[in-house]
Amino acid sequence: MAGRRRVSGSSVVALCLLLVSLVGCGGRAAADPVPAEVQRVLDRRAEAVLGRDRAAYTRTGTGAGFGNLGEVPLAAWSYRVTGVDRTGDTATADVELRYRIEGHDRGPVTTGRTVRLSRDGEDGRWTVDSDRPAKRSGQQPWDQGAVEVVRGTHSLVLGVGQSAGALRRYADLADRAVPAVSAAWDGDWARRVVVLVPKSLEGMAGLLGSPASSYRGIAAVTTGETGGREQAPADRIIVNPDAYGLLGDLGKQVVLTHETTHVATRADTTAATPLWLSEGYADWVGYRDGDRAPAEAAPETAGAVAEGRVPASLPTDEDFGFTADADELARAYEGGWLACRMIADQWGEDRLDAFYRAVGGHEKRPGAVEDAMNEVLATTPEEFTARWREYLRAEFD
Repeated sequence: MAGRRRVSGSSVVALCLLLVSLVGCGGRAAADPVPAEVQRVLDRRAEAVLGRDRAAYTRTGTGAGFGNLGEVPLAAWSYRVTGVDRTGDTATADVELRYRIEGHDRGPVTTGRTVRLSRDGEDGRWTVDSDRPAKRSGQQPWDQGAVEVVRGTHSLVLGVGQSAGALRRYADLADRAVPAVSAAWDGDWARRVVVLVPKSLEGMAGLLGSPASSYRGIAAVTTGETGGREQAPADRIIVNPDAYGLLGDLGKQVVLTHETTHVATRADTTAATPLWLSEGYADWVGYRDGDRAPAEAAPETAGAVAEGRVPASLPTDEDFGFTADADELARAYEGGWLACRMIADQWGEDRLDAFYRAVGGHEKRPGAVEDAMNEVLATTPEEFTARWREYLRAEFD
């Protein structure tokens, strides 16, 4: 038959041996060794971070940023390589960094990093050239400079570009916030907080991985990963020092107590929880021990009601967008606070806590508020809204 020829047995063996190095005689592609090699480099780098061993750290590549971590009390630090793009003797690795702060984090902070490496031509070792936040991940405080640490009784404050005195004042406020929240919220929580204080609004935005314009005028936010009680997330209160510095003493305390409430209620705050409830409850706790009159705490709503513009419904999640009109955003927060205040006044504080947990106990938003109102408050959303509108009139007309 034209074109066919026999191949000797020795030729078959030689051919198979050649293919083993390329795809394996069984037809499977040989594993790329580079991801495992990169993982080993990063494992050594992680050991050096935890061991505070600068020499070992620099043996894995660039030593940039190592000193910025010096004061941070780390309980865990590890990398996981999720992908490697190699071009000759250079490579870019997609990496997941997981770390915990000693004495504060039950669960780890998880964040994406982009690590660039190069390989030495003589010994073939990979070393790290740079380690930066991944494209859609926020910075960590040590990405912005040397971190100064101030410990409080119930708090840990990590600051960059701030004086020790300024950070101590944040710790004092947080130390007052924690027992205030514990007195209001009867749920199980860590009863300690980690506060991040960058140098400026731009630093806050960098930590959040968002444009600075999204947080202009916002004094602080709380970040955290949803999770159950057995694997409580690592929350961070992130301060905007530009806006926070404009507040008076009471305002500063209310903000820190508000954000601490988010930390405390995290395990019971789910996709089923509307923002009017989570933000309103946090404000209710923030104002709970104060003597500020409702008209002082909710001036935008007070003005609207006095003019006959009583809100027709509870605030929607969209009303809480940071890019919303400032007055509309204020009315959204005030409306949620007044709804929670009404529950505490008319049903009792225990019922307010129970209602919060009942809403968050649902897996999805539809039906969550309705069922919780029926089970805990013996009312319906329509009746509750009408009652809330009357409550506003009684306070502000």
